Amino acid sequence: MSADWLEQIKWDEKGLIPAIAQDFRTGRILMVAWMNEEALQLTVSEQRAIYWSRSRNRLWRKGEESGHVQKLHELRLDCDGDVILLSVEQLGDIACHTGRESCFYRVLRNGTEWETVDAVRKDPNQIYTSKGSHDE
Repeated sequence: MSADWLEQIKWDEKGLIPAIAQDFRTGRILMVAWMNEEALQLTVSEQRAIYWSRSRNRLWRKGEESGHVQKLHELRLDCDGDVILLSVEQLGDIACHTGRESCFYRVLRNGTEWETVDAVRKDPNQIYTSKGSHDE
């Protein structure tokens, strides 16, 4: 496979690019994570979201512990070449390590406070077996 498409990406100084995961059906933003070149290549070859964990300093396949895999439907690169958009099918309907559908579950109200507007779908303690694995 030709890697010309990878050369069009503007990686940051650490060799990473932000990756936005969006539900392919609803358009809802599920989460933002980071990818390095290997994560992006594996995402394309395996057709599932694979990210770079900055806290664990390693690749992680979304759903490797939770089972909440993101199946890739489409991959887009923004106009500046510095952000990736993944259109995904979120298996299990939970993308956030808090047990919610989306990591974007708080809304600013009256310009003064964050209000939680999405319920927890499943207790994270029932999802994750090992401590410290919650950057999924």
